[in-house]
Amino acid sequence: MSLPDKTDRNAWLVFLIFLRLGLTSFGGPVAHLGYFRDEFVSRRRWLSERSYADLVALCQFLPGPASSQVGMALGLSRAGYTGALAAWVGFTLPSAIALILFAMGIANFGDAMPPGVLHGLKVVAVAVVVQAVWGMARNLCPDAPRITIMLIAACLVLLVPTTWGQVGVIAAGAFAGLRLFKPRQVEPHDPLPISVRHRTGVIWLALFFSLLMGLPLLARLVPGQAIDLVDAFYRTGSLVFGGGHVVLPLLQAEVVGRGWVDNEAFLAGYGAAQAIPGPLFSFAAFLGASMNDQPSGWLGGLVCLVAVFAPSFLLVVGALPFWESLRRNVRTQAALAGVNAAVVGLLLAALYQPVWTSAIHRPQDFGLALAALVALMFWKLPPWLVVLGSAVAGWLLG
Repeated sequence: MSLPDKTDRNAWLVFLIFLRLGLTSFGGPVAHLGYFRDEFVSRRRWLSERSYADLVALCQFLPGPASSQVGMALGLSRAGYTGALAAWVGFTLPSAIALILFAMGIANFGDAMPPGVLHGLKVVAVAVVVQAVWGMARNLCPDAPRITIMLIAACLVLLVPTTWGQVGVIAAGAFAGLRLFKPRQVEPHDPLPISVRHRTGVIWLALFFSLLMGLPLLARLVPGQAIDLVDAFYRTGSLVFGGGHVVLPLLQAEVVGRGWVDNEAFLAGYGAAQAIPGPLFSFAAFLGASMNDQPSGWLGGLVCLVAVFAPSFLLVVGALPFWESLRRNVRTQAALAGVNAAVVGLLLAALYQPVWTSAIHRPQDFGLALAALVALMFWKLPPWLVVLGSAVAGWLLG
């Protein structure tokens, strides 16, 4: 039997490194990027500090989960496409398995669980989203024009609470950014240690847009929930700008609005997702496993997980050859500034509906949410501990 070649060995190493990170990386996307920097820049020296910063900038520029996209790109640089897949699987697998098991536990043993526990998970989601809105607003809405875009976007989304209303708000944010902002030219940087040909990049981008436009047509021609799920989660993964928390309003409009998952389970799963390491996009696995119709369970979780992450892979690999020109284009940067302000508005609207309206019903709920927020923002307690404490408090209050 022949030994595996160097690429195979590198891919296995990439998988093991990212599996360890997937088991230990608590704290959300910003913390994940810090763990990656320590592991791959400081310790292993796979790339320089400036190259890593530029890679992070590219992944924040693209829609999708930035930390997972950075991981895919790091795997790609080390072991090609197999390495990119190994990085994603290793980083995502622990959180996906945990959330699918949680979803199946609710489905099979939900009656045995004290109702206050699930309500505590819904309440802690309020604190998590408040923290996300505050942090994103400070970074992405630093001036009056962007604050105005944020507020208008939030109002429009509340008035038109549909997926296409959210897409329209993002497009309007890009147009406003083009008209209002004039970013400065970026500074020189180190080239990224990833070689993807321009022609290859075009193929990957063409596949991304073909799926984005073709899946809705396929869903109409071939009725069935499996195709509808792939369409909905792929489209969501294609439109999430600004971080993993922004997936909340987009997925809520898709799965709760269509009756696939009830709002109680949706918010409980979102709260539980804060307590585990790894990417927040793994929440898609919980939703897939929680479906009221087939596919559900392990198959539904896997389908939704792959569908929501697929755009991230296609966009990262497709955009890499063109990043040099994109990062120097001030019009692109201006549009992105407007889009980022609009997505903060999306998350602000989600804070009210469905998060606040579904969780805060009495003074005790407000007090618990406030305590969780203080614990996260000022006491700096780890998110898993805050989630566990909120579940226990919800049980006691219930």
